[in-house]
Amino acid sequence: MSALLSVTDAHVAYGKVEAVRSVSLEVGENEIVTIVGANGAGKTTLLSAIMGILPLKGRVAFAGRDLARLDIEDRVAMGLGLVPEHRELFVTMNVEDNLELGAFRIEKSRAKASIERIYTLFPRLKERRKQLAGTLSGGEQQMLAMGRALMGEPKLLMLDEPSLGLAPIIVADIFRIVTELKASGVSVLLVEQNAQAALKIADQAYVMELGEFVLSGKASDIAANERVAASYLGFQHEGASAI
Repeated sequence: MSALLSVTDAHVAYGKVEAVRSVSLEVGENEIVTIVGANGAGKTTLLSAIMGILPLKGRVAFAGRDLARLDIEDRVAMGLGLVPEHRELFVTMNVEDNLELGAFRIEKSRAKASIERIYTLFPRLKERRKQLAGTLSGGEQQMLAMGRALMGEPKLLMLDEPSLGLAPIIVADIFRIVTELKASGVSVLLVEQNAQAALKIADQAYVMELGEFVLSGKASDIAANERVAASYLGFQHEGASAI
């Protein structure tokens, strides 16, 4: 499988404090890759750097092209999308207006078709299309944030803690939609504290601690690892392997 996204020896710092150290990862086409780890491990920092929000030392390539000289808008135009942890919606605008903002780089005819696809994926958004974003529930706001990012027709969607603060039934719905995105040809890089849910749907996984990857491999193998089970899944598997 060819790598759609390739990160090599990435370092990201806030001033003199290095938050991400010597990190390398790959996301293949039509693949879900998850990064799991505790709060403060550096997961959000890494996604921000890949998107061009933070400076990164190392190499990031997308669809075979080095992103070093590309700004955020250029990365979006190439097919890279990010749903940030805090969603960053325009709360005084309605649902449909928020979605349309996500289509700033595509033609109006395609934008109209994209909105209909988003409404098919998230029927609840269609029901609330004229409702102000700030009055939506947490789960609906997460759907809107995902929908807005998908309006840009990304090849790879990066999701930062999509389950944070949501009820279990909504979390299950969000993760179901993530698997549907993969089925539709969109690759996903998923950052999650909810390791159990993330590892169930992912193809590949990385475990991040204190800015570094301490383990990587098939998601099923990571889920079966004794240390991962004890630290992130809340239980230990019988016969699980140790790191």
